[in-house]
Amino acid sequence: MDFQPTEDQRDLRAGVRDLLAGRYGREALRASVDTGTAVDRDLWRELGEAGLFALRLPEAAGGVGLGLPEAVLVFEEAGRALLPGPLVATHLAAGLVPGAAAGTAVVTAFDLGGGLVTHLADADAVLGAAELPAGEPVRSVDPLTPLHRVASAGDVSPYRSVGALLTAALQVGSALRTVELAVRYAGEREQFGQPIGAFQAVKHLCAQMLVRAEVARTAVYAAAVMAEGAAESGEGAELGEGAESGEGAESGEVAAAKLLADEAAVRNARDCLQVHGGMGFTWEADVHLHLKRAWVRAEQWRTAAEAEELLAAELLGSLS
Repeated sequence: MDFQPTEDQRDLRAGVRDLLAGRYGREALRASVDTGTAVDRDLWRELGEAGLFALRLPEAAGGVGLGLPEAVLVFEEAGRALLPGPLVATHLAAGLVPGAAAGTAVVTAFDLGGGLVTHLADADAVLGAAELPAGEPVRSVDPLTPLHRVASAGDVSPYRSVGALLTAALQVGSALRTVELAVRYAGEREQFGQPIGAFQAVKHLCAQMLVRAEVARTAVYAAAVMAEGAAESGEGAELGEGAESGEGAESGEVAAAKLLADEAAVRNARDCLQVHGGMGFTWEADVHLHLKRAWVRAEQWRTAAEAEELLAAELLGSLS
């Protein structure tokens, strides 16, 4: 298998990055934080028109007709831009919930434990539920990921593997972005007459961040390619098409990818804060937003504990 993106895939990634840079750059991000607007309906429709939600729908059904590897690249860019909203759930709902593919409907999911649902107040539907449940607002660590607690949660097991993989891609994008932020600040901030990036301790910190992010990115890409290959060969269920694939042949790769991506996003954000020093902890800096979003995503679809248990079970099975 070739895990390197093709020219078309690189063009897709570049196009999405340009779209998000023009439509949801830093000023738009900070405006969302200041106003508390987690879901911009106009932006959501633009994302739908760009094919983000219908990316894996067959062309005959009005979709783009691409696969998981392409979806991973797109969601990586969304994570890099800290694009808010239930992106994964709406993507999974394309073809199932009217308006989801076009971005005219916002769909969330029961992807958190403890009866918590993200973006419930902005949602038109909840994946795994026949109707919108009532919920009680709960304080969220991330200002752009509002939470509600509901009395009972629906079943999202048919979508867990793809949900975990695409959330891992979001985490990878965030981890790579915090590397960029740390390196840029280390080159600009001077201490003792030279950039702090000239000091060995800062160099090592940034190098560790890069290695962590690239290892996670490799795992996510590999999981996407292997899952796509299994689906095409008929060895596994078609991911995200209503059959649980979390316990299939690709489940170990997906679990490992989510585990590594969560660690990369959280630890890189923390290290980026350390590179920034006291400046990184201020509200005006963007680093804390990456850390808070990473904390929330680490609890979505598949937690670290769940991934570790799944990997341990697979390892035990291979030894028996």
